[in-house]
Amino acid sequence: MSSTDISLHKDVHSGHDDHHDDHDHDQSFIEKYIFSQDHKIIAKQFLFAGIFWAIIGGTMSSLFRLQLGFPEATFTFLEPLLGKWVEGGKLNPEFYLALVTMHGTIMVFFVLTAGLSGTFSNFLIPLQIGARDMASGFMNMLSFWFFFIASVIMFYSIFLETGPAAGGWTVYPPLSALPQAISGSGAGMTMWLVSMALFIVSQLLGGVNYITTVINMRTRGLSMTKLPLTIWSFFLTAVLGLLAFPVLLSAALLLIFDRSFGTSFFLSDIYVAGEALTHTGGSPVLFQHLFWFLGHPEVYIVILPTFGIVSEIIATNARKPIFGYRAMIGSMLGIALLSFVVWAHHMFVSGMNPFLGSVFMFLTLIIAVPSAVKVFNWIATLWRGNINFTPAMLFSVAFVSLFISGGVTGIILGNSALDIQLHDTYFVVAHFHLVMGSAAFFGMFAGVYHWFPKMFGRMMEEKLGYLHFWITFIGVYLIFMPMHYIGIAGFPRRYYTWTGFDTFNKFMDMNTFITVAAIIAFAAQFFFLFNFFYSIFRGRRATENPWKSNTLEWTTPVNPGHGNWPGPLPVVYRWPYDYSKPGAPEDFIPQNVPFSQTQSSNLPHERDFE
Repeated sequence: MSSTDISLHKDVHSGHDDHHDDHDHDQSFIEKYIFSQDHKIIAKQFLFAGIFWAIIGGTMSSLFRLQLGFPEATFTFLEPLLGKWVEGGKLNPEFYLALVTMHGTIMVFFVLTAGLSGTFSNFLIPLQIGARDMASGFMNMLSFWFFFIASVIMFYSIFLETGPAAGGWTVYPPLSALPQAISGSGAGMTMWLVSMALFIVSQLLGGVNYITTVINMRTRGLSMTKLPLTIWSFFLTAVLGLLAFPVLLSAALLLIFDRSFGTSFFLSDIYVAGEALTHTGGSPVLFQHLFWFLGHPEVYIVILPTFGIVSEIIATNARKPIFGYRAMIGSMLGIALLSFVVWAHHMFVSGMNPFLGSVFMFLTLIIAVPSAVKVFNWIATLWRGNINFTPAMLFSVAFVSLFISGGVTGIILGNSALDIQLHDTYFVVAHFHLVMGSAAFFGMFAGVYHWFPKMFGRMMEEKLGYLHFWITFIGVYLIFMPMHYIGIAGFPRRYYTWTGFDTFNKFMDMNTFITVAAIIAFAAQFFFLFNFFYSIFRGRRATENPWKSNTLEWTTPVNPGHGNWPGPLPVVYRWPYDYSKPGAPEDFIPQNVPFSQTQSSNLPHERDFE
């Protein structure tokens, strides 16, 4: 983009500078808060929806952990809540499968994809690149409402007479492709597939918007190499989603055809109750390829936004420039590229050719390199920093810890010879819950604590933040570290009960311990919920830049209106990490401060810009 283009672009987008606040007053409640086209309101809609789904998903995990931790106990107190799914105080085995299926779907897609990317990509992209709004406000609104309709359908499926989908969150055929297979293969699975199709449409609309906005709507002076790492991470996440989600959409549509229209894409030689079905020629392994071609980029769609969030928070609170800015961008590009060529490491036990397995194993182990670069750079940024331990900073440092702990076991599982032994054990559950589930949640919490003042104009209560952090951090390790141990010992995942196996009975105490830790860690989230909602209305009023940060969102008013900046758009002169610069009077220099005003701290190459 030439400088002429940039100035023209700036003039076009500052055309409604003088009256964007008036526009806010003219809108009705429904236009402003429900069918809003303001990226900040849409971000909050995604956040509230994500919080709702996190409570549902967390409750489901607590229910099936009760079953695993106390397999002989009777839970009569659950009967009023779950009705026919608890018989004589015992959880129905098929409902257990449905809980596991819905928990995985909700947490991976509805919370850590829509809730995380939908919130922070929407909120931060226009604010950090100096834009009035997203490229298309209408498309942005549609993105949320498609997600909302998908949510309503998924939520409704929980209350069906035959129960929600129960084929595992990966919905492998034939269980998911035959409505008559189990009760959870019926209407619940149909609604799951329809909901996911609408969810994917939502993600594609959002992704196109995020990419277009970052490429076309950066303010004057903001080159790609001056972008905060948050924007790089949201941009690459959107690219991954745009390339990977259509493949899952095709798999869902083909599965709907197999279920409802008699096709045989994924079915062949099936017998139900001794009777041969007419399906021939399909392959259930084909579905696994289609699912994991999205499924592996999906784990990076979940974790990449938190890479950017954590990088920004660590640099701000360590009062140091991020270590290796270009290496951080390069490692994210490397991860994004490699994430498309490792999907079959989820399928080492599917009977695949061992040579093909060795290729995927090699590529999987390579992905550890850019991940290690990121970890090294975060630690180097923290090294000898003047660290300010806000709740956001604690969650960011803990994110690095969880990413290391979970990543190390990823190298073990990436080895096909080891994975074949460990694949169906709790070792896998522990691995992905640490590196993707818990780490991504910690990144999301860090982002909420850090940008809450800009979202709501108030501060969250720090003491409650610390309490929330320590119980959650200790709880996560107490839940998932023992799972590695029982997994190596061969304890199988997806089993409703294991008391019939003498081999596994010796892990009774360990399972009880994990369940107690899980329930305490889940209960700790209510400290966060209280803090969040109380602070929206009663929190201490925020200042314009409470963390003394350099990025552009902190140059807006405390409660920015639709259009973000009341006057002209800011102009960017420098990168976003000028912290603790020798010779500078303060330990931060915002991006919109010209070099001519910081002559005492300018480096030799920066004097050319004065």
